[in-house]
Amino acid sequence: MKLPRQFYQPLAICAPEPLRELPVRLERMIHFVPPHVEKVTAKVPELIRQVDVVLGNLEDAIPADAKEAARAGFIAMAKATDFGATGLWTRINALNSPWVLDDITQTVAAIGNKLDVIMLPKVEGAWDIHYLDQLLAQLEARHGIKKPIMIHAILETAQGVNNVESIAAASPRMHGMSLGPADLAASRGMKTTRVGGGHPDYVVLADAKDDAKRAAFQQDLWHYTTAKMVDACAAAGIKPFYGPFGDFSDPAGCEAQFRNAFLMGCAGAWSLHPSQIGIAKRVFSPDPAEVATARKIIAAMPDGTGAAMIDGKMQDDATWKQAKVVVDLARLVAAKDPEMASRYGL
Repeated sequence: MKLPRQFYQPLAICAPEPLRELPVRLERMIHFVPPHVEKVTAKVPELIRQVDVVLGNLEDAIPADAKEAARAGFIAMAKATDFGATGLWTRINALNSPWVLDDITQTVAAIGNKLDVIMLPKVEGAWDIHYLDQLLAQLEARHGIKKPIMIHAILETAQGVNNVESIAAASPRMHGMSLGPADLAASRGMKTTRVGGGHPDYVVLADAKDDAKRAAFQQDLWHYTTAKMVDACAAAGIKPFYGPFGDFSDPAGCEAQFRNAFLMGCAGAWSLHPSQIGIAKRVFSPDPAEVATARKIIAAMPDGTGAAMIDGKMQDDATWKQAKVVVDLARLVAAKDPEMASRYGL
């Protein structure tokens, strides 16, 4: 492991200094774009006004014979577009694939100064992060990249879940982590073909009664893993995200899954279809009523100490901290969305 004094040293001569704090950015949805499909990339200039992050996908869902076209399409899209305050990410292929080295070297060489985050799939342990960390430093030094490119890990193997704490703390490049339920289900041998969401057979039963049918309550297959990921990310000072919800015909199910993740501490989720953008924007923006209550708490306890009675409820320094999380997020949303700024009174 790196000693504390070495943790923030560049890993290559002339590489940019690692960041000590995450950039403060709104990332309610990470919107996936297949860069080899021209009719989709043509809509990116319009898309960047609607989403917080545009991600050029090079991995799963890209056919093997389209991998090179996807990489070239992403680079061309990035060069041709001014993303402004919208984040530019890419998901590269897995480290054991034949495409990944070209994904990294060609993308950094061509658009390294515009690229914010590289999403790394199927991370098994800190060693995967260390490899990419070192390689990025060498490439940044070679190509004169001015700011460090961040790393976002996907948690989608049993071994990755087992090593989640060390992955989260592996490098100052770590931006955050996303739950990848489909690959994780396969890795664990789970008996589901769903991409995220619940399962009708994963239930608990109400207590048995002689004269009544027992009610069944569907449970969340991903609650344990999401909670473990959120704790690891919070402890390391990085961001947790829910990943994909694959059933585009079930917006209510998608919203419920996103909302569970939001309440548990996730900063955002993936949007794989345009219909999911509005869902993520709605869910991962705090409710105006919650913001109003949070602002009351902060106003009653400006220095965050003591206690106050507000609307018949006792508030103290712990609830002040909760209120600050809500208000800080509301301010980020308000800075990008004038309509929400008006509803928040900010």
